[in-house]
Amino acid sequence: MTTCFPKLCCVLLLLLLPAAESILGFNNTAEIKCIDRKRQALLNFKHDLVDAHDMLSTWRDDDNSRDCCKWKGIQCDPQTGHVTVLRLRGGSDTQYLSGAVNITSLFPLQNIQRLDLSKNEFIKSHIPELMGSLTNLRYLNLSYSDFGGNIPTQLGSLTHLLSLDLSHNYLLRGDIPYQLGSLTNLRYLDLSHNKLDGKIPCQLGNMSQLRYLGLTRNSFSGALPFQVGNLPYLQTLGLGGDFDVKPKDAHWLSNLSSLTHLAIDGLHNPDWLHMIHYPKLGELRLVNCSLSDTHIQSLFYSPSNFSNSLTILDLSSNMLTSSTFQLLSNFPSLVILDLSYNKMTSSVFQGIFNFSSKLQNLYLRNCSLRDDSFLMSAISITNSSSSLASLDLSSNLLKSSSIFYWLFNSTTNLRKLKLNDNMLEGPIPDGFGKVMNSLEVLDLYGNKLQGEIPSFFGNMCTLQSLDLSNNKLSGNISSFIQNSSWCNKQVFQSLFLSDNQITGILPMSIGLLSEMEYLYLDGNCLEGDVTESHLSKFSKLRFLSLSDNSLSLKIVPNWVPPFQIIILELRSCKLGPSFPSWLQTQRSLFYLDISENRLNGSVPKWFWNNLHNVERLYMSQNNLSGAIPNNISLKLFNRPSIFLNSNNFEGKIPQFLLQASDLRLSDNKFSDLFSFICDQRTDGMATLDLSNNQLKGLLPDCWKSVHQLFFLDLSNNKLTGKIPVSMGSLVELEVLVLRNNNLTGELASTLKNCSNLIMLDVAENMFSGPIPSWIGENMQQLIILNMRGNHFSGHFPIQLCYLKRIQFLDLSRNMLSKGIPSCLKNLTAMTEKNINTSDTLNRIYSMNITYFEMYGVYSEKNYTLSISLMWKGVEQGFKNPELQLKIIDISRILFFLKLFDKTLIS
Repeated sequence: MTTCFPKLCCVLLLLLLPAAESILGFNNTAEIKCIDRKRQALLNFKHDLVDAHDMLSTWRDDDNSRDCCKWKGIQCDPQTGHVTVLRLRGGSDTQYLSGAVNITSLFPLQNIQRLDLSKNEFIKSHIPELMGSLTNLRYLNLSYSDFGGNIPTQLGSLTHLLSLDLSHNYLLRGDIPYQLGSLTNLRYLDLSHNKLDGKIPCQLGNMSQLRYLGLTRNSFSGALPFQVGNLPYLQTLGLGGDFDVKPKDAHWLSNLSSLTHLAIDGLHNPDWLHMIHYPKLGELRLVNCSLSDTHIQSLFYSPSNFSNSLTILDLSSNMLTSSTFQLLSNFPSLVILDLSYNKMTSSVFQGIFNFSSKLQNLYLRNCSLRDDSFLMSAISITNSSSSLASLDLSSNLLKSSSIFYWLFNSTTNLRKLKLNDNMLEGPIPDGFGKVMNSLEVLDLYGNKLQGEIPSFFGNMCTLQSLDLSNNKLSGNISSFIQNSSWCNKQVFQSLFLSDNQITGILPMSIGLLSEMEYLYLDGNCLEGDVTESHLSKFSKLRFLSLSDNSLSLKIVPNWVPPFQIIILELRSCKLGPSFPSWLQTQRSLFYLDISENRLNGSVPKWFWNNLHNVERLYMSQNNLSGAIPNNISLKLFNRPSIFLNSNNFEGKIPQFLLQASDLRLSDNKFSDLFSFICDQRTDGMATLDLSNNQLKGLLPDCWKSVHQLFFLDLSNNKLTGKIPVSMGSLVELEVLVLRNNNLTGELASTLKNCSNLIMLDVAENMFSGPIPSWIGENMQQLIILNMRGNHFSGHFPIQLCYLKRIQFLDLSRNMLSKGIPSCLKNLTAMTEKNINTSDTLNRIYSMNITYFEMYGVYSEKNYTLSISLMWKGVEQGFKNPELQLKIIDISRILFFLKLFDKTLIS
């Protein structure tokens, strides 16, 4: 018996050994690795992406990284090795992908179930139709990724989908494909915040398992399909658009018995709302629905319409007054209340107000609130809110310090307070820091506050962000920094003091705030030197602005900053004369302003190679010289605005600058236009200013390569020859300035295709022939027409009297036949006393920012018009002349109209 026992143990050990090896991880076959063809498919997919931020740094085909199941964003089936999850979600200014989404590369990954490409920048890309071939997908997320075009109908083939998120793609347009109704297993569908239009297809009612349907912030029209009422499990519904809502719709909407979250925006016929009943509703958002107090009273007349569990109520952007407040006390469970963008002009908080004891977030932005809206009573003082954590009173009409005393007595545990964009005057009360001792975020931007910055801000131990920008605060910055304990230095992240009257030298002790990510001190009266010692402790710094002070940046050339900056504003900081070599370490630059800095010499090649991520680059008004290298193969991912004007750059314009959407190169010594325009095509350039250079030779005849231009200024160069035919292909053009060159011949007839022109300036050339009649016939948007100083002959064409919007017309110093046409009286824009503030020029050119769509590229129309005028023999220049002058100048007879005159004076 004793001899048998060891044998039995050995047998059992042999039987258990494989299991033990597997459990302990010694079995070589236990770990399934990536399949070769799957790895190659992923590498092919990566090849078409642009990974400027090394999100895919682990995706390598070397011996140490061959297992794609261990790559970032990849998950594999542990038993088969098939790739099942591809999660390439971006999420910040320094963490996103761009380029092309080549779905055909992923065809070998037919087992993939989850694909997440959200929060990236696939600008101009359409959602691939072949996405519908990945038929095993359960989750597809393409939100926040700048996709354009239409939703492909092929997505209806993904019948296993449980979740589809295409939200926040501002270029996504067209109808919702009815084929999406085939996705009967779908639980989650979010199409909100796009440009979708048309009717909502009734086939969405087939998605019987749907829990979430987001359609807000679109432009849908027509009737709401009653089939949506057949979604028994729907818990969240968001609707937006110009729907034709009938009372009958309220009945089927009320059939959604499981609904707990309802959001409606932009429905301007709210009379049917009182008919809906949602006893389980916890969140209700009725934004921009033309609601009045009467509608609210009708909607909430019976508390049984909504349960006591209603925790979130958003009634912003309506026509409500302060009388709505009393009604809202019927909901004792309210946690979030948003009444922003209403007109609560009376004393909202006078006397007794009784909000939910659970209210945490109250938003009253832009409600026309005044000082008397916050009159206190003894009873209301005793009813202060201990639960309120976030209060937004921004963009109101508050002036006096009474709001601070109301806050002292009415709130005890505020963590976030926004009082920005009011008219608050005087100093900040001394007791503020002691009473508001729980604040984490304080925003007082855009007021008229005066006095020194109170040192108690540095003694508020929970404060993380302080914004005092754009006030009239004064005092010495050293006193503020050094007289504070900064007990919050471990959590303090943001300091905004821009555009005040703060003086003094930046103290070294600012380095105590080593956790700061945002430091904005621009637009003050600071002086002295800023060295690397001031900045060496800011390892987390991402945003720094020191512009427009009297500072001198004296940083040693070999300094290696501990941070990677995203936005850097150093305008007029005396950086020069040498180019700042420490910028070579900064790989994440998104916005850089080093203009007006007395920089001399050439720009090193490494600088241009560092610009792959930049969206704004300002280097104007320096003394930079030499040629910009043309052999740089640089991809500018963000179609940036690049300002290199007022320097001494020379030679050819490098090809990589064609990738800019807004390119300002005026007042340099560039000499070659042909190779820049003709050697490469671009779809993204919108603004090109090459005025005051040394361009010479014929105008190139290849303008189709920059066919999306809307602003072109080639004035004050040495260009010769005729206007080429291809310039007529610039059909988006709004401003064309060819003034002061040596151009000859007649104006090319193809220019009549440029019907969007607002300004046409061909003055001071040698153009000849008659003034074309098509200017008046085809260019009805013209406001400025300058043809002075040419060889035009013949009569004044009567068609110019068709220009109803013209405000500046100069035909002087030509060879026109004498005679003043009587139809000039039809130019009514000349006699208007004031320019309409909604006028195109005022909207676009008075430094307001508007956006336009250009093949998926959004760019800022933000440029200043300039014109020259001969007055009493002297040439005078005007900026934005359409806002200053009304003028007609024909031959040598001048008619001049000042802005406030009513009639033309001869």
